[in-house]
Amino acid sequence: MKNEMHLEFSALSENESFARVTIASFIAQIDPTMDELTEIKTVVSEAVTNAIIHGYENNPDGKVHMHCVLHDQYVELEIRDEGIGIDNLDEARQPLYTSKPELERSGMGFTIMENFMDEVDIQSEEGKGTIVSLKKHFQKNQNLV
Repeated sequence: MKNEMHLEFSALSENESFARVTIASFIAQIDPTMDELTEIKTVVSEAVTNAIIHGYENNPDGKVHMHCVLHDQYVELEIRDEGIGIDNLDEARQPLYTSKPELERSGMGFTIMENFMDEVDIQSEEGKGTIVSLKKHFQKNQNLV
């Protein structure tokens, strides 16, 4: 079975929790474990927060796009913005690196994504935005409800 959804919302920090709840509700149909659900919610939170704070620099006119495809044993996620992009992706992926230290950012967003997901691909172009593609496999005994 394949099921998918696409969501677009304003780049407002209040919408980070909306994205978390939405993804949790959508993937609930494949009955993930609590750990799997928590990991996916955390990853979505990190990616959406990055888009809002770094991609759009808190400009509410920006739009964050979230696309999710459910398969029998795994989920594919894409969080995309059309913001300023990342000038040095290798540097941005380093643990503890942050381009906004004045906001007390931990610099662990990409590291968290890489630890919780099976596959992480980040594409970014200055002035055009960033696409974070993620994939997570679920326990093999999971069945669709």
